[in-house]
Amino acid sequence: MLKNIKGAIFDMDGTLIDSLMIWSIVWDKFGRLFCKDGRFAPSLEDDKEIRTMTLRDSMNFIHRQYNLGESGDDLLEKLNKILVDFYSQEVKLKDGVAEFLEYCYNKGMKMCIASATDTKFIKIAVKHCNIEKYFENILSCAEIGKGKDHPDIYIKAQECLGTEREETCVFEDSHIALHTADKLGMKTVGIYDKYNYGQEEMEKIATVYIPEGETLKKLIDSNFI
Repeated sequence: MLKNIKGAIFDMDGTLIDSLMIWSIVWDKFGRLFCKDGRFAPSLEDDKEIRTMTLRDSMNFIHRQYNLGESGDDLLEKLNKILVDFYSQEVKLKDGVAEFLEYCYNKGMKMCIASATDTKFIKIAVKHCNIEKYFENILSCAEIGKGKDHPDIYIKAQECLGTEREETCVFEDSHIALHTADKLGMKTVGIYDKYNYGQEEMEKIATVYIPEGETLKKLIDSNFI
């Protein structure tokens, strides 16, 4: 199903690294900073909404929606400090990722990262996890100017890899992002993450789905790629 793949586009958070719990950490710290009872969490729908936004857009959204902080920029400044500490000290690769990246690298596959996270945090995490050598490019929705509900970042990533769409595979943990890549005619791998939404939808869309309890090593062991 994934034969003849020459290029791979990887999301970062929830796909390469085990990091989506960061939003729970952020909401907890925001609650202690801004709320009288020390508690804050957006609604389920709003929490889903921000997952594919740029960080600036997400903080502007939270400020407008919940009147939290002095401004979106105020929230973004505090979020940046939380993220620097997290990505430089705590974050770890998801199980099976190191083996899979090495496998693709040895096959000569071209690889890049396309993430909604700001480039500076991607670079911090990549360095901390010691996976810098695998990626030819790092792309961020923050620089592209549109989230993953738009195709722009995947088109740019494909151009950077120099591959055709039908020989390019997108690895994601978001059903919204997978849907965007699928509409472009790219192959897709959906990856389960307990902190993300829309697992049933992702399983329907993905060319190959990595369910709970399995890792990207499934693609090697089953000779999918």
